[in-house]
Amino acid sequence: MTSIVRATGLVKRYDRTLAVAGLDLDVAEGEIFGLVGPNGAGKTTTLRILSTLLVPDRGDAEIAGASVRRNPNDVRRVLGFMPDSFGVYDDMKVWEYLDFFARCYGIPADRRRRMIGDLLELVDLGPKRDVYVQGLSRGMQQRLCLAHTLVHDPLVLLLDEPASGLDPRARVELRELLRELRSLGKTILVSSHILPELEELCTSVAIIDRGQVLAQGRVAEIEKRLRVGAVLRTRILGEREDVEAARDWFVGQPDVVTSEILPDGLIEIGFHGDDDGSALLLAHAVGAGLRVASFARVASDLEELFLQVTSAEPPPSPAPPAPGGWVPA
Repeated sequence: MTSIVRATGLVKRYDRTLAVAGLDLDVAEGEIFGLVGPNGAGKTTTLRILSTLLVPDRGDAEIAGASVRRNPNDVRRVLGFMPDSFGVYDDMKVWEYLDFFARCYGIPADRRRRMIGDLLELVDLGPKRDVYVQGLSRGMQQRLCLAHTLVHDPLVLLLDEPASGLDPRARVELRELLRELRSLGKTILVSSHILPELEELCTSVAIIDRGQVLAQGRVAEIEKRLRVGAVLRTRILGEREDVEAARDWFVGQPDVVTSEILPDGLIEIGFHGDDDGSALLLAHAVGAGLRVASFARVASDLEELFLQVTSAEPPPSPAPPAPGGWVPA
């Protein structure tokens, strides 16, 4: 797939703090790509560099082929950025708010009228067209600010913690809206520390900690790279003693390290073999006369992968001292 966002060796310091430490990123066109990491991991700084609001100390990034260093204006033409905290003009009506930003992009009046109506329908704010911005709920303000990022029809959207402060219903509505934007051809880069939300939404993720990308790709691919074993779960038909006998049988098989019965009657198996090995284990179980009703590997979730990656990775090497002799913290 064609890359539309690419960052290479990004470094950014704030005084004595190394916020981004040689970060590399590669986002394919048409993806919803998640930046996953705890608060302070470097997500916001990375997005501000990509949006041309910050100049990196080292490294570069390209958005749709334009460099954030050499061609920032070209980047801004193809980019929509929604920060984690935003300002709204309380004395404006909803349509006036969008009209103001459309004027800033030099969009002609006749096109602005059509565009504002289309955007308000897209973000489900059509009935709120003549309401003052301060009269909107936080979720509605989030959707309005997302519409603001779309006034110039950008190819790429950068969204920094867009679900922050939203209630559960508003979060579901936001996820559906982002999926619709992807179907319209947008590439979306979204940051969050709320891991279950990104797992449901994103096509790929980058796990970021201490200013570096520790793992990147689809969740299943990251899991496959990290996996040194697997957790298998199987349901065996029969009485309790049949299930207990099956548990004991699994313990004696090659590459099986644990076998226990869960409260719901499933047998959970700790297995150190690969996919071929688990298929062979199933075949042997059936051949041994076990009445196997289900047999599957348990997929790791994003939170589990994040904990595994961040606990396994050493901290980044300190950057060389800057002129004046200080070393980034």
